[in-house]
Amino acid sequence: MCPYWRLLFRARFSYGPFIMFEHLPQYAGDPIFGLNDAFHQNAHPQKINLTIGLYYDDAGRIPVLPSVAAVERRLVDDPSPRVYLPMEGLAPYRSAVQKVVFGADSQVVAQGKVATIQTLGGTGALKVGADFLKTAYPDSEVWISDPAWDNHHAIFGGAGFQTRSYPYYDPATKGLAFDAMMSCLRGLPSRAIVLLHPCCHNPTGVDLSREQWGEVIAVLQERGLIPFLDIAYQGMGDGMEEDAYAVRAMAQAGLTVLVANSFSKNLSVYGERCGGLSVVCGSSTEADLVLGQLKAVVRRIYSSAPWHGGHVVSGVLNDAALHGQWLEEVAAMRVRMAQTRTLVHEQLSVKLPGYDADYFIRQRGMFTYSGLLHEQLLALRERHGVYIIDSGRIAVPGLNTHNVGHFTDALADVIGESAR
Repeated sequence: MCPYWRLLFRARFSYGPFIMFEHLPQYAGDPIFGLNDAFHQNAHPQKINLTIGLYYDDAGRIPVLPSVAAVERRLVDDPSPRVYLPMEGLAPYRSAVQKVVFGADSQVVAQGKVATIQTLGGTGALKVGADFLKTAYPDSEVWISDPAWDNHHAIFGGAGFQTRSYPYYDPATKGLAFDAMMSCLRGLPSRAIVLLHPCCHNPTGVDLSREQWGEVIAVLQERGLIPFLDIAYQGMGDGMEEDAYAVRAMAQAGLTVLVANSFSKNLSVYGERCGGLSVVCGSSTEADLVLGQLKAVVRRIYSSAPWHGGHVVSGVLNDAALHGQWLEEVAAMRVRMAQTRTLVHEQLSVKLPGYDADYFIRQRGMFTYSGLLHEQLLALRERHGVYIIDSGRIAVPGLNTHNVGHFTDALADVIGESAR
């Protein structure tokens, strides 16, 4: 090596190895998980965690559903090799997804027009769907409700899409901004992708009526839009069949529609990562083509869905007795949350006369959008140990008969203080 290059080499490398990634920005972390960590560090004796979307029973525990436990005992008693599942997932799992989401008597399923795969939870279904759509319609934009689950923008943005927002929530009424929403949808170009929640909207808990869904469907057809439905809480709003109304109405109307579903909440199998992605197509031939493309996306991301979770979900949904038991278990969750909402409403009516708490009983599902101000949220955390995320979204299952009194006392304190 000549003296010049030897000197340059020593100057560049003599003080340690390359620092290859120091130019990258620091990941800010997920704000919900960060607030959850702060909750656990708080020493308040009556603290309440209303941040994360997990279902808790009235004792404050995440339940293991008896139907799920029954299948897991069978798997232990009759062990099988943990082989790779096919790229599209376990066949009986996929057929069960179709029955739950589209109905046992679905015509589009019977005609072979639905391509369905097992996915890594609902998030995995959204990711596979986003990558698939980016290949099929690379120039489309994705329209997401305002407000939205933050990860929706991250998932579709990560797939290379430009994401935009359509009006959804009206802060003045704590309800649906339907006219503004429809005005926006009517102005979208053909093949724009519209992300919609069939039930239990996250984060607001505000849902469309059946009549409003009819108007949305008409606009989707008229404008040639691509609906992508995210149904993560089926069964936790009005009922397992009722909550799937929008999915089934769109399929019956002949729309091409993508549906991401999750079993995390309604089977309480969060860590097993059990979801599904279904694409309703115009023909069985098109559905076969789409299924092949979905498998290609899966192959380049994670290759194969989880064995254990797939067999657990399949075992519950394909056993008539366990399936019926599961429906009763989900109904019990739904009833508990509705009763909690009513209890909050009743107590606030007494403790905060004049305060309109009707949104607690108008909104449905696991979340309520409170409209609380930032300073009120800080006061709830600091004075009362009540943790709600910065948007004001309340995770309803964190409330129960043991802590709802403290919660309504805390709200009465901070809201009353603001009113004074």
